[in-house]
Amino acid sequence: MLAKSPDAPIDAPIVRFAIALQAGDTAAREAAIVRMEKGPLDFMVPVLRAWLAYDRGEDPFPWLDKRPNNPLARRFTMEHRALILIVMKNPEGLVGVKRMLAESDNPDLRINAALLLAQAGKRKEARELLAGDRPELVALRKTLGKGPRPSASIGAARLFLSLTVDLVSEDAPPDISILLARSALLLDPSDDRARLYLGEALSKSGQHDLALAELAKVGPKSPYYRGAFAGRVAALRRAGRLDEAVAQAKGAAESRGGTAADARTYGDLLSEKKQYDAAAAAYGLAISRPGGEGDWSLHYLRGVALDRAGQWKDALPQLRRAIELGPNQAEALSYLGNALIARGEDAEGAQALLEKAIRLKPSDPAITDSLGWAYFKRGDTAKALPLLERAAKADPGDPRINEHLGDAYWQLGRRYEARYAWQAASIYADDEALPRLQGKIANGL
Repeated sequence: MLAKSPDAPIDAPIVRFAIALQAGDTAAREAAIVRMEKGPLDFMVPVLRAWLAYDRGEDPFPWLDKRPNNPLARRFTMEHRALILIVMKNPEGLVGVKRMLAESDNPDLRINAALLLAQAGKRKEARELLAGDRPELVALRKTLGKGPRPSASIGAARLFLSLTVDLVSEDAPPDISILLARSALLLDPSDDRARLYLGEALSKSGQHDLALAELAKVGPKSPYYRGAFAGRVAALRRAGRLDEAVAQAKGAAESRGGTAADARTYGDLLSEKKQYDAAAAAYGLAISRPGGEGDWSLHYLRGVALDRAGQWKDALPQLRRAIELGPNQAEALSYLGNALIARGEDAEGAQALLEKAIRLKPSDPAITDSLGWAYFKRGDTAKALPLLERAAKADPGDPRINEHLGDAYWQLGRRYEARYAWQAASIYADDEALPRLQGKIANGL
């Protein structure tokens, strides 16, 4: 009924097409495509018509040459031209895939091409596309050659899933992602990758129970089982069921097959619960796992957790190691610079760290504030003030920035402006900072 309505949403033909193709309803399928041609979904039509032609044993490529003149149509017709060539066992298909991957690595295209290569008997080439030690790639290599045979249903499902991946990755509103992933699963119910993205989109839309139910369908033998586990933890977290998320993450992190990513997820949840000692231990476990020692972010997260747990002497080497591994990571540079300034340690080194951080992220108000505060603490209030004012202009509601700005104004004798800045800081200040700010407003520095 919705599909036949003149006021139907623009994405309704996607579902209508999927249902009609699954049911073998040629008339409904054609009506859906005609509807797509008349609106913003026209970029899909050449790909869908090409796969339908392939199913009929006709030449699919003339349809791909009739694409609309827009970037989406160009991208998907290029990708699916290569995929159809692979299915037809034409070596130009793999050449085209490699050329596109060299220009811009696209994991979705890489996986789609590898699965179709394996179906075409090119398992060696498929394994090469899936090279790497990431758990899902290792698992995928073991399942190559299995799954449904190439068809218009599989081609359309891959198109819908590629769009889903793009939308979820760009944090777009979840409704269209849900519709696309559901349509992909109508056409290929075996595709657990589509379930991962459907679960993510459902969870982001607030439909947490539906998300958990969908992700639970991904079994332990699936290459995407670990991804589904991470999705369940994220869905529980979004639903406010933090204790359940922590329990699940703990089990995965401490299991025999646990990865660095599992332990990191566990540490992130513990940090969110402000259990910093336990979080630092979880990040330490992640560092000890394969690939963990060389990851700057794990050392950074462990250093932050140790610092917040009151273990500064243990935190400092971790933060320095993070900067050694990630010398251009502004977040790590800024955190260590701030921490050193706050403790009155190595003021010159802290200032150098913050100056490098601001070169990397010149518009970040937190880093701008930190560098201004470093100048202030070293006695150069005149140099500090423009930076603090710039930070306050960029983020006028930040209590820390406003407090620092007030301190600088006071030091320069601008008492009215100082109290104004402290008053602004007190609006959003936490329970620890509020008494300090009230004291400054009453008595100055």
